[in-house]
Amino acid sequence: MISNPPTRGTLLVRLRDAGNTSAWSEFAALYSPLIHGFARKYGLQDADAADLTQDVLQLVAAALKAQHYDATRGSFRTWLYTVVRNQVRKTLTRRKAHHHGTGGTEAQVRLEQQLSPERDESAQWNADYERRMFVHAASQVRGDFKVITWQAFWATSVEGRPAKEVADALKLTVAAVYLAKSRVTTRLKEQIQMLEGDFE
Repeated sequence: MISNPPTRGTLLVRLRDAGNTSAWSEFAALYSPLIHGFARKYGLQDADAADLTQDVLQLVAAALKAQHYDATRGSFRTWLYTVVRNQVRKTLTRRKAHHHGTGGTEAQVRLEQQLSPERDESAQWNADYERRMFVHAASQVRGDFKVITWQAFWATSVEGRPAKEVADALKLTVAAVYLAKSRVTTRLKEQIQMLEGDFE
């Protein structure tokens, strides 16, 4: 049986209370992998990406406390992207300054390319953001379904296998596979809307 998401204040409001550890844990679980992954794509070592992630979380905390994030001026996703991008660029610029005397190494060329305005960082951020939302929502709702229902959904929606093939493998009817796919998809959309709605 599918459980309805709990009624709660928005995560954004709860984050304004720096002492609300459950809100910050939820925020970190959702966004830390996204921030860390974005930093790694720009060549930062794992430890540097982890430091940058912590720096961004501290900046978010300070901005929320001071009420610098204003939802009427744009989405939280875009605002967070700007904060992360600026931190990555600062880190890369500092590195570039430290490695200035080493000559035309491959690493130096990579850093210059990464700072170039031609990169479509925003599209990559949005794709990563949507993937992270899906992964997080899936981890939250998976337990709401029977194993076979989840398997039918995963095989058809994520792996892209034909419904007939999945039905045969799971010993279900094709209609049952489509029903499973529809039920899980609907629940995932609800969960993602709730997560995103926390910041809108």
